Amino acid sequence: MRLEQRTDPSRLAALLAPFVAVLATLLICAGLVAWAGAPVGRTYWLLFESGFGSRFGLTETLTRATPLILTGLAAAVAFRARFYNIGAEGQLYVGALAAVAVGGLHDGSGFGLPAPLLFAAMIIAGMAAGAALLLGPVWMKARFAVDEVVTTLLLNFIVALFVSMMLDGPMKDPAAMGWPQSVAIQPDLELGRLVERSRLHTGFLWALGAAGVVALVNRFTAFGFEMRSVGANARAAAFLGMPVRAVMVKTALLSGALAGLAGVSEVAGRTSYVTLDMSPGYGYSGIVIAMLAGLSPIGVIVAAIFVAGMLVGADATSRVVPVPSYIADLIVSVSLLTMLVATLSTRYRVRRDGR
Repeated sequence: MRLEQRTDPSRLAALLAPFVAVLATLLICAGLVAWAGAPVGRTYWLLFESGFGSRFGLTETLTRATPLILTGLAAAVAFRARFYNIGAEGQLYVGALAAVAVGGLHDGSGFGLPAPLLFAAMIIAGMAAGAALLLGPVWMKARFAVDEVVTTLLLNFIVALFVSMMLDGPMKDPAAMGWPQSVAIQPDLELGRLVERSRLHTGFLWALGAAGVVALVNRFTAFGFEMRSVGANARAAAFLGMPVRAVMVKTALLSGALAGLAGVSEVAGRTSYVTLDMSPGYGYSGIVIAMLAGLSPIGVIVAAIFVAGMLVGADATSRVVPVPSYIADLIVSVSLLTMLVATLSTRYRVRRDGR
């Protein structure tokens, strides 16, 4: 038995692959839910209703989807050019720290800037910090062919220690009574609410806008074509005269900036300050979302909302039926595997050798 690449992949099969993957996921997880002793139909209904069926559930889902969209875009952009950025978690945190450094770590004067300019400086600082964190890994990959998976992954742990040091040192809030958290940004730098009496903030619009911009760049710009070309075959792209190293560096910087923006949106829209548990793994979840979306920027929005809905719904469902809240992680993980299998089957077919 061997895999043989299809010479003419079906577009219809490619469109149906995500729906088949979701159906297969529900069937597989149904057996596990039943094994746990919970009614399958009611469990799935509660998951959907808790995540999407009420005003509170929907706004919570979209709030949690905001950083997931941005980290998913960060992974999708990098993976498109075969630069495997696994460090979006660290880039999110340094973006958040930079936002607090500009928007809160001073005497309230705002460096003499009016609020709109200070707000813009906070966003730029967060995105620049996220991008700067990838300069080392992309340089080592371009210059010495060092595996970026290793370097970006290890940077996450270095950033975690750095954040802990800053929260117990220069950026510590003296009014937090010993709790490790940073000072808060100025109130006039916080994002407005999209829905009254909810946590949904205008950072969600940032995420949608970023997805639209990335989609336009991928489709209609020379840089987007270069990213796709380098990702498809870097040696062929270099043979045709494309600056492969420059494309890789620009791609890495864009990826890090998107992850840094996720950190800014969390600080300005939800927490107002940085804590060690500010992100429950948004950077790592962004990798799953990018793969579920097939690296499509618009698909990232759908995948992020799906994952966020599962996470929000599982918290409420576990209090009603006898299933753990980890059912959401299980559904997301299985959906990733089924999506990979469905995508593989649209591009390849199984062949039996003549013998």
